[in-house]
Amino acid sequence: MIATFDIGTTAVKGVLVEDDGRILESASAEIRTIYDGNHKEQDPDSWYEAFCSLSRQFFAIYPREDIEGIIMSGQMQDVILTDADFQAVRTAILYSDGRAEEEAEEISRALGSEYLLKVTGNHYDGSLPLPKLLWVRRHEPENWERTAHVLISSKDYVIGRLTDVAAGDLTACAIAGGMDLTHMKWDEKILTAAGVDPARMPKLCRPHQVVGGVTERGARESGYLPGTRVYAGVGDAGATTLASGIAKPGEYNINLGTSGWVAAVSDHIVQTEGGVVNLAAMPEQCYINVVPFLNAGNVHRWISRVFTPGERREIDYALIEQILGESAPGSHGVMFLPYLVGERFPVMDAQARGTYVGITPETGRADLIRACLEGVAFSIRQGIRGLGREAEKISIIGGGARSQAWSQIFADVLQKPVWVYRNADVLPALAIASSVLLDQGKITAYSEFTDQLQDTGYCSIYQPDADSAAIYDAQYEKYLRLYPAVKEYYGA
Repeated sequence: MIATFDIGTTAVKGVLVEDDGRILESASAEIRTIYDGNHKEQDPDSWYEAFCSLSRQFFAIYPREDIEGIIMSGQMQDVILTDADFQAVRTAILYSDGRAEEEAEEISRALGSEYLLKVTGNHYDGSLPLPKLLWVRRHEPENWERTAHVLISSKDYVIGRLTDVAAGDLTACAIAGGMDLTHMKWDEKILTAAGVDPARMPKLCRPHQVVGGVTERGARESGYLPGTRVYAGVGDAGATTLASGIAKPGEYNINLGTSGWVAAVSDHIVQTEGGVVNLAAMPEQCYINVVPFLNAGNVHRWISRVFTPGERREIDYALIEQILGESAPGSHGVMFLPYLVGERFPVMDAQARGTYVGITPETGRADLIRACLEGVAFSIRQGIRGLGREAEKISIIGGGARSQAWSQIFADVLQKPVWVYRNADVLPALAIASSVLLDQGKITAYSEFTDQLQDTGYCSIYQPDADSAAIYDAQYEKYLRLYPAVKEYYGA
């Protein structure tokens, strides 16, 4: 058995996974976030206590002797400071905390934005841990003095408590603001600019590397046997990407949350004006290139709310799906720019808004609903083009994947078979379990894990319809001309 955990921002989830991929048991515990104006923090001990509690729940059912390894994913871009005994010096500063913009600008002025972009592979701002470390050093010198170890992901605090080892995975540390993404090492020039001794930074590891064994103290606190292998694991973006069924260049995943993103696995760093986020992937010598979209599932929710009869208290997604079944590809000429809350990619315009074009007296609600979902699909097609490589495989994950009609729209607009993954809450657990299987020689590559996903009940495949694809091809060319034609009216 493999004990897998995700140390997220709202909960710690634990899953016991058998070697053949079967999920034996799962449980979760909520985590509280501390808000203070622009500051967002969490207590690292709450992560560890939840981990220990969930582990003991598992041991009430399954023997701890059967645990072959412990591996975790976790939130990224945190600032976690510990003393030499891996006790938290202060609460953890979360990635969404915005206190360090001035420090980010100071580091950028000192080294130059071009140097930072070249080395880290990403644009530099105050959400990154390195500027926040400079903030701590400047505003809380007493806490900085007590700090022996700097950790970047929530899981790394749990690993430290279990093993007495300060380690971090390459995926999470890639977005710390101080890692050389090409050479996979800490850049001392950036660390020096932030006033950080490299000795305080975690050892960089691959997800499938064993960090150490559970110590006697860790065993007493958690219930695991001393010496149980603990793996480096991966930041949540790495686990989610692998869980979406992509593991090699030419494969793309579309995440349809409230906002969304397209993640690609490639053999190179991608840099565009839109600000692609680049991470080290779980497979070696590969990168995750993430294109963020502000508008995805929020568009589906908006039309579902607008077209749910007013007397109903809850949004009727089933009704929307039924109406979509009555609609036609191309929405009888109606098109929609899906920028309800502005956009950052494939156009960068905070003032942009949703815009219908082509409404006639014959336009019906089915056209208005379908045009919105087609607009998101066109936007994502434009974003994939910005990543510069022809798609060989496309998958979809997230809440929007529950809509069969929308999944078919994506297949037709993108003109590719689309693998749609469900059970997104458990798939990351299987993804990180594959790291243990890789280390133990039970699989030879991560692609073995992703390939087998499409043969399970977690995946449905939508094939493109040639007639619909032809309609969308012609409409897409018109769609590309819409934003340049109307952008002057936004923000007026």
